[in-house]
Amino acid sequence: MRNYSALQRDRLTFKPVLPLSLNEIHSLITVKEEILKDVDSTIQTLFPLTKDQSFLTFHSKINTNQKNHPLKIGVLFSGGQAPGGHNVIAGIFDAIKKINPHSELIGFLHGFKGLLNNQSISLNQEIVDSYRNQGGFDMIGSERTKLETLDQLTTAEKTIRFHQLDGMVVIGGDDSNTNAAFLAEFCKKQGNSVRVVGVPKTIDGDLKNEWIEISFGFDTASKIYSEMIGNLLIDSLSAKKYYFFNRLMGRSASHITLECALQTQVNLALIGEEIGEASYKLTDIVDQIADLVCLRSLQGKDFGMILIPEGLLEFIPECRQLLKELNQFLNTNKIAVHANGENNHLIQLLKEQLSDHSFNCFSCFPSSIQMQLLLDRDGHGNVQLAKIETERLLMTLVGEELEKRRLKKEYQGKFSPVPLYFGYEGRSGLPTNFDCHYCYALGYVSALLVQHEATGYIACIRHLEKPVEEWEPCGVPLTRMMQMEDRGSKNQAVIKKALVDLKGTAFLDFKEKRKRWETEDVYLCPGPIQFNEAKFGLNPPISLKHFVK
Repeated sequence: MRNYSALQRDRLTFKPVLPLSLNEIHSLITVKEEILKDVDSTIQTLFPLTKDQSFLTFHSKINTNQKNHPLKIGVLFSGGQAPGGHNVIAGIFDAIKKINPHSELIGFLHGFKGLLNNQSISLNQEIVDSYRNQGGFDMIGSERTKLETLDQLTTAEKTIRFHQLDGMVVIGGDDSNTNAAFLAEFCKKQGNSVRVVGVPKTIDGDLKNEWIEISFGFDTASKIYSEMIGNLLIDSLSAKKYYFFNRLMGRSASHITLECALQTQVNLALIGEEIGEASYKLTDIVDQIADLVCLRSLQGKDFGMILIPEGLLEFIPECRQLLKELNQFLNTNKIAVHANGENNHLIQLLKEQLSDHSFNCFSCFPSSIQMQLLLDRDGHGNVQLAKIETERLLMTLVGEELEKRRLKKEYQGKFSPVPLYFGYEGRSGLPTNFDCHYCYALGYVSALLVQHEATGYIACIRHLEKPVEEWEPCGVPLTRMMQMEDRGSKNQAVIKKALVDLKGTAFLDFKEKRKRWETEDVYLCPGPIQFNEAKFGLNPPISLKHFVK
């Protein structure tokens, strides 16, 4: 059991509000609605039993005297932590106990690994109550095991059958919910009536679409990062001598960088999706930052902050091609990389097997970055972007460019860069009120989907920009979100990642304001997460709001 601070103990007493439509869980029925988007033909072949399911909403029924049978539901966390996960479990627990007091909730330990090894605990009132509104996933733990083989699916189904589960809730990101889709299809094929339901989790914000407005945890993580960024901006104004190069977690999308820029109004925020659309070269980005440094220096300002999305390199065409070739090279050549030793043989092999263009790109990087690009790949055989210190790469290249300009008398300022990376700090903090409410409601929706025999669905809440009472719960078939994608050496069915919408209101608002931010230093310091709704309101992510011009 945890040791709790005074604030953590206080958060245990917070009571999330439910959308009005979820308050009377006994009087709800599902209504099937058509989805206009067709399922890809290959996806249809892979999911013949769950491919034609309808969009579900919940409505009140007249007869409320119907007796509801007890439910037995399993739940697991999968992938990286995201604030609010414990409230999903609390929502499931409260919902099934409200449906029938004899309902049971089983927690599988350490993600899908616990499901495969049949490691679980019974989640009772005492356990659930001790984790309400708390950060982290330590109630039952998490892990990154994937369901990729027939043997794994068979073992998972046997565990579900052993526990006689009515439902299995998977709390995870795009890959984890892809696993949920395959598990739902497989169980149905085996004649197992279990209902497999997903919940959208990731601080990256890239699990969203026309049905999922935002994944849980994004709001909290963005606010944690924004607090630290705001503190550093005030430090910049105070010391007036540092340039902070701040890389932010987000893997393949720039949602966190965009949200934090809107929250704090930093001098420059690089949005990977914009860079990719414009086909900027690495030298273009270096010149952009150097131009900003020179412009501010003319105003007597040798300080500032640049936000850098974790996945920046994947959006730069020359770097993206290099990463692709490196992935192919390392997947076929099992060669040890010595971080602090001799790699002459490896470099020679790269020169022989990479294209001239990619090798020239690789050669431009500092040796430390070169070695980071060659580290072990992730589970899909791709570079682990979290281990690439892009902030140090840009610092080095910008410093070199400024020295060239200094020799030409084009720049005479002082450049003192400081590298930063905000990542794990945002994954397990105390969830914001928004994430507390949102996750609790998602737990309720998960229980409802199980109760109403919906399998292969993901729990959704719409209209999140409105007051909680007006939120609209629904269920969306996972197959409707899937596409075929090249993952390493094979084509796989996966849930599509959502990138920053360059035509969306959040980016357009950022684009309109950023020129002013370059030189006027209109920094915002949002401070710690505000839990007082009466004073500060619910305060959802800026990305969800419609901007008034």
